[in-house]
Amino acid sequence: MTYRRTGSSGLDLPAVSLGLWHNFGGDVPLDRSRAILRRAFDLGVTHFDLANNYGPPYGSAEVTFGQLYATDFRRYRDELIISTKAGYDMWPGPYGSGGGSRKYLLASLDQSLARMGLDYVDIFYSHRFDATTPLEETIGALDTAVRQGKALYAGISSYSGEQTAQAQAIARQLGTPILIHQPSYSITNRWIEEDLVDVCGDLGIGIIAFSPLSQGLLTDKYLKGIPAGSRASRNDGLRTQAVSDEMLTLLRALGRMAKQRGQSIAQLALAWALRDSRVTSVLIGASSVAQLEDSVGALDHLDFTGQELTKIDKLAAKAGVTLYR
Repeated sequence: MTYRRTGSSGLDLPAVSLGLWHNFGGDVPLDRSRAILRRAFDLGVTHFDLANNYGPPYGSAEVTFGQLYATDFRRYRDELIISTKAGYDMWPGPYGSGGGSRKYLLASLDQSLARMGLDYVDIFYSHRFDATTPLEETIGALDTAVRQGKALYAGISSYSGEQTAQAQAIARQLGTPILIHQPSYSITNRWIEEDLVDVCGDLGIGIIAFSPLSQGLLTDKYLKGIPAGSRASRNDGLRTQAVSDEMLTLLRALGRMAKQRGQSIAQLALAWALRDSRVTSVLIGASSVAQLEDSVGALDHLDFTGQELTKIDKLAAKAGVTLYR
């Protein structure tokens, strides 16, 4: 495993981290989740990323992780980075409907710790910017979580460049600087290049990219169109319209380039997202051990030629999508 420093902090993260957004909820056999998590850790993937509402149903990914932590991982707590988030809809009633209020964030963190059987998480995120709540309140809640010992670091997700700068200014004044930003980023989803990458670099904030495969689009799966049962066929986050003629042209070109590089399309896409040193880690999902191993294999070939990067940029400009901006 390759490890990278997170921004200007002292924390190293694996270049490939495992997200439990999908495939670890209550609808998945526990043995399958166990096999993926154990293999990930053996490969040096020391960072497991969750959120309060990951499932389905909500909270069940944290319950699954808590069960496996108790039986398999507790002895390795000091070799693990465990993160969770709060910001979206979670429980019924006025205080669980999401946002950035102090009430919601700190109550949600307590619930997450209980589900996972943890005394603390390593990183606690504000999962989204909430324009209806003062940013001072949201960032103040992250600061409180750290001061209470329930989190070691504070993070934010899907904030714009301007919002990130404002959040870091508040956080530094409080004494708990923002460690990391988790935005969506991939070959086809480039919104963070407008200003967010530069802002994070200038402010010492590490970047961990989620959906670096555009929710499974940047794989061999879609080379011949939309297969039955795929996420695009179900409009499950990845919309059918995203698999356009331009996207298929890009995928086929990436397939030829990946073959020349001795990689799968997924490995090429992950390596591409890691080409900038300001990107600390890419956050992958995995529905099987084989899929996990393929993704980690991206680290065997991270270098690109200028010609390769130019070609990718040209093709991606016609096929681009924007997810979770």
